[in-house]
Amino acid sequence: MKSKLWVVRQVDPIQRGFLSQALSISSATASLLLNRGVTNVDQATAWMSPLRTHDPFLIPDMESAVDRLYQAMQRREAVCFYGDYDVDGMSATSIYLSFFRGLGAEVRAYVPHRLREGYGLNENAVRTLAKEGVSLLVTSDCGTTSHREIDLANQLGIDVVVTDHHQSDREMPPALAVMNPHRPEARYPFQGLCSGGLAYKVVQAYARKYGSGSVPLESLLDLVALATIADVVPLQDENRLFVREGLAQISRGTRCGIRALKHVAGISRECTTGTIAFKLGPRLNAAGRLDEAIKGVRLLTTESEREAEELAEDLEQLNRARRDLEAEILQEALAQVEAREWLGGIVLYARGWHLGVVGIVAARIMERFHRPTVVIAVNEQGIGKGSARTVPGFDLYQTLTACRDLLMAFGGHPSAAGITIQEARLPEFSERFSAIAETWIRETQSVPMLHVDSEVRLNEVTLQLIREIGTLHPFGAGNPEPTFAVKGLDVLNARMVGEKHLKMTVRQGGSVPFDSIGFEMKSLEEHGLSLKTPIDIAFTPELNHWNGYDRIQLRLRDIRAAVRES
Repeated sequence: MKSKLWVVRQVDPIQRGFLSQALSISSATASLLLNRGVTNVDQATAWMSPLRTHDPFLIPDMESAVDRLYQAMQRREAVCFYGDYDVDGMSATSIYLSFFRGLGAEVRAYVPHRLREGYGLNENAVRTLAKEGVSLLVTSDCGTTSHREIDLANQLGIDVVVTDHHQSDREMPPALAVMNPHRPEARYPFQGLCSGGLAYKVVQAYARKYGSGSVPLESLLDLVALATIADVVPLQDENRLFVREGLAQISRGTRCGIRALKHVAGISRECTTGTIAFKLGPRLNAAGRLDEAIKGVRLLTTESEREAEELAEDLEQLNRARRDLEAEILQEALAQVEAREWLGGIVLYARGWHLGVVGIVAARIMERFHRPTVVIAVNEQGIGKGSARTVPGFDLYQTLTACRDLLMAFGGHPSAAGITIQEARLPEFSERFSAIAETWIRETQSVPMLHVDSEVRLNEVTLQLIREIGTLHPFGAGNPEPTFAVKGLDVLNARMVGEKHLKMTVRQGGSVPFDSIGFEMKSLEEHGLSLKTPIDIAFTPELNHWNGYDRIQLRLRDIRAAVRES
């Protein structure tokens, strides 16, 4: 088992000492703050204490959007909230529905079908909604690139308000309001909001200007947390507050739909970002991948326990089917990877693959081979639709921009994107995408890396350090779990627990022994080590609750033979 390249983040020791002294925190915690861009006492205090949210009216077009929504409420207009079919889109749509229903409005939701309609606004849906009398359409997680569809809506008498966080290098569409923090002229101080966060800012602005109804704003933060974690936006700035408060609500089960979803997922303990990312999020996404995403919206907005239980069970069955389908396509994709040598990015495609799982398969391939990856499902008409995932540092959006002459459409973020392409163009696209990635890999010497926040002595790992780390929660994208390194450890004992977990007791010099656990790290021998070999470890410290006692445990991220200092 090959060890990763450890990259210890370097910080200014003078700044570290200043923060440590000024805030009465350990040097290790001061290093964590500096690694997250925190350089002064005010910023550090904000990170380690409850945060405030920014003025929603700093978001472009916010005033126009809430004024138009208020007008629609007063006139009892037909308003439709149109969301994407992922967790972010479902959650944002649910935020809108919950809040405006609380004002007594008759509002509806529309989520396109992934296979029949595809991503974003589509002309057939716009025409259907116009015939049904909709006069205001509010998008969630889509719309920034929907120029033609919004122009059609305008012609049919529908005003369009866009809430979206996808990047675009084009002009804004002809909507009444385009609330996107990535707009060049945006004055909002934080660009990292997902569409669920943006929807929350809209209802926050509405409540501030026109008042709220029966739904308290804070009761919507569980939905914001779902969206923020599932969409992998940075857990920085106000996103940290949203997720911190939202996770508390999800843990309590304040929303009956989330209670039911937790039940089918077998979750009874406190919920973390990992609970959302690996348990609840995939079950919600299964609706959009294999069936109708509107089921997810219904689950998140229902007030009926019975309906919630039925919908949650439906999503559980869909998720099981998704896993089976994913495993089948992953094997076929791996066969393609093994059939040739890949020097750069990986592009895989086939007819018969299910569009609903290509994004997950792309992520699996990327994680296994540490290369930018695109996986494309080609339909019977010869049109390929796919998803791209990437390694840290490689910008997918810019790369796809360089391939835009080969694509019918594309969009997304630097770390995840989607494309539409004609089947005949796939070989040329594969060559160009792979070549761009190969150049980047060669220039950056890309290898799997493990970023270490700080090297410490084992006697610095204390209950106080763990308490200080707790103030930096929640962890996730943009605010990763702290990783420390300790060098020159003696292994007192080591064994495998379960079938693949490494359990060790280690000591540094004359320190007290520490227990450690390396999930799926198997045995010392798997790493070319033995009990007689001094080792270095990279780890995250945590409290292990066992038999009524709390003990410090080192959760291993990597181990290697001790590196001698030159």
